[in-house]
Amino acid sequence: MKTKLLLSAAPLVLALAVAAATLPGSASSAAADPGGITVIGTASVESVPDRAELSFGVESQGASAKAALAANAAEMRKLIAAVKAAGGTAVKTQSVTLSPRYNDKNEVQGFTATNTVSATIADVAKAGALIDAAVNAGANQVYGPSLSSGDVTALYRKALTAAVANARASAQVLAQAANVSLGRITAIVESGGAPSPLPFAASKGQDIASTPVEPGMQQTVATVSVTFSVS
Repeated sequence: MKTKLLLSAAPLVLALAVAAATLPGSASSAAADPGGITVIGTASVESVPDRAELSFGVESQGASAKAALAANAAEMRKLIAAVKAAGGTAVKTQSVTLSPRYNDKNEVQGFTATNTVSATIADVAKAGALIDAAVNAGANQVYGPSLSSGDVTALYRKALTAAVANARASAQVLAQAANVSLGRITAIVESGGAPSPLPFAASKGQDIASTPVEPGMQQTVATVSVTFSVS
């Protein structure tokens, strides 16, 4: 998986304080306590999503509740088998519904049964083929895909490391402007971050005969507030 770092920083506070305090009943005074510099560091890691989650459903009609549910069950068995055969993993049922259908006189004229399952495909390039397999097996409802990168934790930690380095670079600029020396880190506050899609796509060489699914790019962002000592 190719990754790329994007860095940006926003200086938050430049605080330099020197204080002397005299203890009650004592002739001696405390040593000067230097303040610090606090900055915001931000970094992002770009990655191409390598997995997709989709949902497939079958809606069936029947004259009775039993008939509608039985017809739906038969179709769902074929759908689930086709999804697994096409590479779908973590297949699980999301919902099963059964409801009456009414005519203009508000009379029950039949029943509708719906069953929906979700599945994950580990190769985005095969997501289109998975959709096609599901539809060919009887799916008349398709939702998704929800795209993600496999190791989100590793990407986020990489962005965190870069965010701290970014904060240090900004703090150094502020320290030079204030004519002080930048010291060690005294505090770090993690502001969090999350993967988000970027507004452009990158082709993964998928089968041109299948339903097209473009993975695009995702950006995993990390933001930290870092305080440095100064002298």
